Amino acid sequence: MFDWVLSVIEAWGYPGIFFLMLAENVFPPIPSEVIMPLAGYLAGNGTLSLVPTVLAGTTGSVVGALLWFWLGRAVGAARLKRWAGRHGRWMTVSPSDIDQAQDWFDRRGGAAVFIGRMIPAIRTLISVPAGIACMPPIRFLVYTVAGSFLWTLLLAAAGLLLEAQYARVADVIDPVSKLVVAAVVGFYLYRVITWKGAE
Repeated sequence: MFDWVLSVIEAWGYPGIFFLMLAENVFPPIPSEVIMPLAGYLAGNGTLSLVPTVLAGTTGSVVGALLWFWLGRAVGAARLKRWAGRHGRWMTVSPSDIDQAQDWFDRRGGAAVFIGRMIPAIRTLISVPAGIACMPPIRFLVYTVAGSFLWTLLLAAAGLLLEAQYARVADVIDPVSKLVVAAVVGFYLYRVITWKGAE
């Protein structure tokens, strides 16, 4: 996984970072915790520059978040819950998950969007209740850009700081990244198997 992500970023540069971060936000096969530190590492060794690296990662994150926001806005709570009741097993989303996400959003408002962009399990889902609640798009965009920018900057900076040590830590990061992906897949399969249908 480490080598594949690295090869995509090296081959495609900033569009590769954008694509990977967009994919991570639409359906998270590869965590941003792997993508952005690798991009930061490449910025550290001179292959890329830090500012466009962070901007590409932020833009990919924001576009992915906007897709979920507009889905939530277009579909609405009632229809989304009906869909989750029928087809939620494969996306591991139940009607009660939608209720919980919306309750959290109602209590936290814009802060939920900002903070949610930096929490792995919440990062994608938080956009849906924001759309369902008809949060003003500009307000949503401001909080999403701010949270996504801070998160990608922190991850890229971590990779940048590790640049001098990366040759030694790569042997650790590769199996760890594979373990993270395996854990995500395992959790997804667990949710599919134990999904209880409409609630």
